Amino acid sequence: MGVLSGGHLFTDVSQGSVPALLPFLNHLSDASLGALVLAMTISSSVIQPVFGHMSDRRSLPWLMPLGPALGGLGIALAGWAPSYGLRFAAILLSGIGVAAFHPEASRFANYVSGERRASGMSLFSVGGNLGFAIGPMILTPLLIAFGLHGTTFVLIPTWLMAGVLAFELSRLRGFRRDVVGGRVQRSRQPEAWRPFWVLAGVIAARSFVYFGMVTFIPLYYRDVLHASRSLGGWALSAMLVGGACGTLIGGPLADRFGRRTVLISSMCLLPPLVVGFLLSGPALAVLFAAVAGAATIATFAVTIVMGQEFLPGRLGVAAGVTIGLSIGLGGVGSPLLGLIGNAAGLRAVFETIAALPLVALALTIALPRGGTIARGEQLETQGEQQETQGEQQEARGEQQETQPARRNPQPATR
Repeated sequence: MGVLSGGHLFTDVSQGSVPALLPFLNHLSDASLGALVLAMTISSSVIQPVFGHMSDRRSLPWLMPLGPALGGLGIALAGWAPSYGLRFAAILLSGIGVAAFHPEASRFANYVSGERRASGMSLFSVGGNLGFAIGPMILTPLLIAFGLHGTTFVLIPTWLMAGVLAFELSRLRGFRRDVVGGRVQRSRQPEAWRPFWVLAGVIAARSFVYFGMVTFIPLYYRDVLHASRSLGGWALSAMLVGGACGTLIGGPLADRFGRRTVLISSMCLLPPLVVGFLLSGPALAVLFAAVAGAATIATFAVTIVMGQEFLPGRLGVAAGVTIGLSIGLGGVGSPLLGLIGNAAGLRAVFETIAALPLVALALTIALPRGGTIARGEQLETQGEQQETQGEQQEARGEQQETQPARRNPQPATR
């Protein structure tokens, strides 16, 4: 799990590096810079289900080392690209690496976790949270020191991690039990597509909340609270750190109290936390931002596991949708919330963000109470027990035929 989480960290460093690169591209317009962010968002999220579908049909563990390798290579080439078109293509390449990594790595995180799937997925997910957060911390000093060519140094951590993943592939393959003779054996457990798409709606609403807060918290501090930019940055950092802590806490809670219970609790907590943020001064709002980040991201790993439990035979597709959808829809949601801000102000933006968890809550309540995978395992266990009982009865019958029955056994003699 440490290897998988480390791979997640250095793959998502590439995603976090793109926003840090933009201020150093002074010759580009705002629209051109926005298109670069869109290139990373689309390539890293929209095509994730495609890679997931491929990994459901064939065993493709080599996609895991390919992820950080391509992610880092794309960022490195973006600093050397002589034209905007080539820079756009380099960031697309980086996003494809990110998309290739997540479905297959999430599959193996499911395998390695054993029965405590949510706890294991939390450890896997927190790597991605940290990677996205430290991407700017790594790239910005390099760009200041070496200019755009400083992106080359991103190859060092990302390619080292790719080498570690490649070295560990043989051991990771041992956790996969559904490959026989090089072919993937489909699970006999039922797939629940309708609850899965309801869950996708919950993820969409949560993504609007998370990326809306990430985008507009610094602007709210500047334009509404009239605080310094540094304090707005501290509030954003507090939210991201709170999100990482929430990821580690949410998984174990879900294993103990149930996935649906934790998801409902999160959606109930978010509206009052966002309202508390709106009613607070600059200092106290930092605390509300941190707790809101924890409540939001606490369910990130939980929803990945729920998606895989609804589609036990399509773990790659489930991870591609639950992870890729959260990034893709978050990128779409921020401009929509921006339109609300232009029309009614930033307070209206956060009022909308406070209402969105109520939509997610209604959808969560519509989810089935028992996980489909649990029922599938129960039915499979009952079938195995019945088969074992039948074999035992058949064995007793054979013994009765081969051994003469002795109704009145003689007493034993010394």
